[in-house]
Amino acid sequence: MLYATLKSELVFQGKVFNIRIDEVQKADGQRMRVDVVEHGGAVVILPFDEEGRIWFVDQYRYPVGRRLLELPAGTLDPGEDPEICAVRECREEIGMSPGYLTPLGGLYLAPGYSTEFVHFFVAQNLSPAPLALDEDEDLKVKCLTVGEVKEWITKGQIYDAKTLAGLFLAFEHLHLLNQG
Repeated sequence: MLYATLKSELVFQGKVFNIRIDEVQKADGQRMRVDVVEHGGAVVILPFDEEGRIWFVDQYRYPVGRRLLELPAGTLDPGEDPEICAVRECREEIGMSPGYLTPLGGLYLAPGYSTEFVHFFVAQNLSPAPLALDEDEDLKVKCLTVGEVKEWITKGQIYDAKTLAGLFLAFEHLHLLNQG
């Protein structure tokens, strides 16, 4: 192992994440402090309908003080299967249930300080099945064609990293870059 944990202290326990401070020792003997955000993981869904549109949420994000265009997403409950979470979040955020999900893989959102791993899915064969929004959500659903999405990306109008990652994974998977 390259690093040995000498000490670990939980300094904050929140609703969505915890923060701990670890004292670690590298293989060369050097000691250092590492601040870690513990996060249980999340899902990002790219809902793609029969009309060739991608469904987004326009959402106010308090930490950055503005609305952002994002793919539907949500935090995994402890021990929850990512596909079950993806169906729930799709129903909560856009009011649609996917007939099927295609996994696209996953990534660590910010591995320099966080344990959060994000699972990506394409959702297709959508049908109405709304669930109530979480109390802290202020969402507006927006559907864009693939051509419109590519334009938004080209103009630098999508600021959310998980959304950009999901779009690029899905574009490759669905070969959408040659369409729209």
